[in-house]
Amino acid sequence: MPKKLAAGNWKMNGLAAQLAELPALVDAIADTSCDVLLCPPATLIDRMSSALAGTSIATGGQDCHAAASGAHTGDTSTSMLKDAGASYVIIGHSERRTDHGETDADIAAKAEAAWANGLIAVICVGETEAERDAGDAISVVSGQLAASIPDGATAANSVIAYEPVWAIGTGRVPTTEQIIEIHDDMRAKLGARFGDEGTEMSLLYGGSVKAGNAAEIFGVTNVNGALVGGASLKAADFAPIVLALDAS
Repeated sequence: MPKKLAAGNWKMNGLAAQLAELPALVDAIADTSCDVLLCPPATLIDRMSSALAGTSIATGGQDCHAAASGAHTGDTSTSMLKDAGASYVIIGHSERRTDHGETDADIAAKAEAAWANGLIAVICVGETEAERDAGDAISVVSGQLAASIPDGATAANSVIAYEPVWAIGTGRVPTTEQIIEIHDDMRAKLGARFGDEGTEMSLLYGGSVKAGNAAEIFGVTNVNGALVGGASLKAADFAPIVLALDAS
């Protein structure tokens, strides 16, 4: 079975004081068996990974550069993330695709860079509201899956996160039927392309996941976890989501 993973994306939020939330989160989820990941801003990766040493919570980056090093001011390589204590990195989040013009080819290159340094790539896909309304959600997500995931993807080095762009941070959540449709289609296409590895890849849902809707979402076919935004910033908000996943 695919691993269950609850991943928190802090986005551009959090200063050193925010790390005070970690002990409460560690205590609240101490008895869970699912994997848990927090991806803070790059400025906090080193301190967060040190604070979480010896716990079951992993630390990750929110983005990376595909190059190993060089004249790329403001960017972070996968070896730098690894050196800071990260074991995962989010690739191709819709905010990166939209705000920074990242293409599927860019994302595939970043995934390969992540793998080269032993990082697990959380590869994001998802349609916009206009694409959903036009009836193109399946074709858009399928195209992103095909072009954003390199041929070397395995269940050990890759996690796929479906985030409908229109549901991120809006409070809107797709219907159960809409989530099933996308996740079942992703599973079928990954299985057809990668065989057993595609069958075993963890598929996360992301987009306004909260304690109040987590159990329902985790009951959906082929949903193996969540990529959580704002609700991952506080232990009191994130812990119930982790516990709901563990109970699913």
